[in-house]
Amino acid sequence: MLNSLFSAFLMYSRIPVPQVEWKEENRRYSLCFFPVIGVVIGIIQTLLWILCSKYGIGRGLYAALAVAVPVMVTGGIHLDGYMDVHDAKGCMGDRERKLQVMKDSRIGAFAAIYLILYFILQFGMFYEVRTSEVIYVIAFAFVISRAMSGLAAVTFKGAKSDGTLQSFSKPAHRNITIAAEIIYIVLSMAVSVYINPAAGIMLSVGSVLTFIYYRIFSYKEFEGITGDLAGYFLQLCELVAMMCVVIWSRI
Repeated sequence: MLNSLFSAFLMYSRIPVPQVEWKEENRRYSLCFFPVIGVVIGIIQTLLWILCSKYGIGRGLYAALAVAVPVMVTGGIHLDGYMDVHDAKGCMGDRERKLQVMKDSRIGAFAAIYLILYFILQFGMFYEVRTSEVIYVIAFAFVISRAMSGLAAVTFKGAKSDGTLQSFSKPAHRNITIAAEIIYIVLSMAVSVYINPAAGIMLSVGSVLTFIYYRIFSYKEFEGITGDLAGYFLQLCELVAMMCVVIWSRI
């Protein structure tokens, strides 16, 4: 179990943990611990808000720091998938061509465009946060997105038989992983609704709708999911959930 935790953090974060041998036994429960990285990000986001509020740091600088937090914690691994998928969508090719584009390590024009757009929107959402309750609810988006991604990894069909996603989903204990991810999702949604009913409901609705879109889009365009599509979903889920919460709170 401990090696699975370390494997999850070694793969999906830049948080220093002990090195473990790269074998299936050490990745059996890694997806169960994947949302824990979201917990860490949520805690840092909350502490950042508290510190900026206490010391009178302006909303612009706060928003910039808040945007940087997930990137610094994860090393941008999910953003890489987000960009690859946008390059694949932009090529307008068939399934095989899109999968080939996603494997290309070079960044394309569509990836750059949508990355800039993503950061602009995320910056704007953090800039519009006005109360502690809103940021507390947003913190759960980082947990829910990873729990849903882990759930999809063991329940959705893979678009190919190899790759990073398969290296974690194949050795995973399916039933335990499903149960763990559902617990993360339900608890996160329940606590967020308890903190602020309206914001919590909007967070839940935005996350669920993005998850449904992820299933429809990946099956239609790629006949399954890949590691890049998982990263694409995670980033999109966090942004959509945040937009739902912030826009609702401002209205």
